[in-house]
Amino acid sequence: MTALFKPLLVATATGSVAVLAAACASGASGAPVQPTVSPSPSLSSRSATESPAAASASASPLRPAHVVVVIEENHSSGDIIGDSSAPYLNSLAAQGVNFTQSFAVTHPSEPNYLALFSGSTQGLTDDSCPHAFTGANLAGELIAAGDTFAGYSESMPSSGYTGCTVGAYARKHNPWVDFASVPAADNRTFAAFPHDFNTLPTVAFVVPNLLNDMHDGTVARADGWLRTNLNAYAQWAKTHDSELIVTWDEDDNSADNHIPTLMVGAHVKPGSYAERIDHYSVLRTLEDLYGLPHAGASAQAAPITDAFAASVAPTTP
Repeated sequence: MTALFKPLLVATATGSVAVLAAACASGASGAPVQPTVSPSPSLSSRSATESPAAASASASPLRPAHVVVVIEENHSSGDIIGDSSAPYLNSLAAQGVNFTQSFAVTHPSEPNYLALFSGSTQGLTDDSCPHAFTGANLAGELIAAGDTFAGYSESMPSSGYTGCTVGAYARKHNPWVDFASVPAADNRTFAAFPHDFNTLPTVAFVVPNLLNDMHDGTVARADGWLRTNLNAYAQWAKTHDSELIVTWDEDDNSADNHIPTLMVGAHVKPGSYAERIDHYSVLRTLEDLYGLPHAGASAQAAPITDAFAASVAPTTP
């Protein structure tokens, strides 16, 4: 069994880790480091049926304390990167990692959320609701390994809610509610997102409502929402062994499903990275960070390794 990750350096006041400036809201300047990038290596895979004990044994000795993944809606990379309507998002791209060749896997929305969460579109080709699935998924893998997960959905009326739509909430953007292996208590409203970030679960997904995720609202509105609601975590993450990932479910059907994906936090090397990634790559990376088995198509996806500081590289067996 090979371990994907060598120990990661802990950020210090003088450490060379990615720093998300507190001045994001005011438009911090400065050119990002532009590393020489080659595609991430294809690494050996573990199946989703591998035992939690075996997965835990290969976990990184030093891994992020927390990862928060925010999912935005229906915009291509060209709609966001370099656009004046998204100053906060562009500050993240400039000060953290910008994956310039990031792609969704299909259309419409719901199958992409399922792909990111479970390594499979579960055969869906539409945004229908409700559904119930029994396969492997990120939350189930984390729980089986003794870690924790929560999904935070804005405008969902109550934690554990299973309805399809209410107001600006849509279950089609909430894949964890479709899996029996995810406890109802882990299906949370965004109002439950903690102010004490130390109490966050190991991995958290955040889904803004339809007005604040660019689905029905503007890019500027979503950009402001993200700054207001997640900037405090983004600043905290850089010195607390944690990461923020912002990605999109799909593009606007104009650019071959080419979407933005950004990452900031304690262990990233800032710059633009040109290897092709998709939702399965992001899922595989999260699984490998925590020594988890691989769900569905994530087993064949190359994890992101080059964008991490202190070398996230495969070790010799």
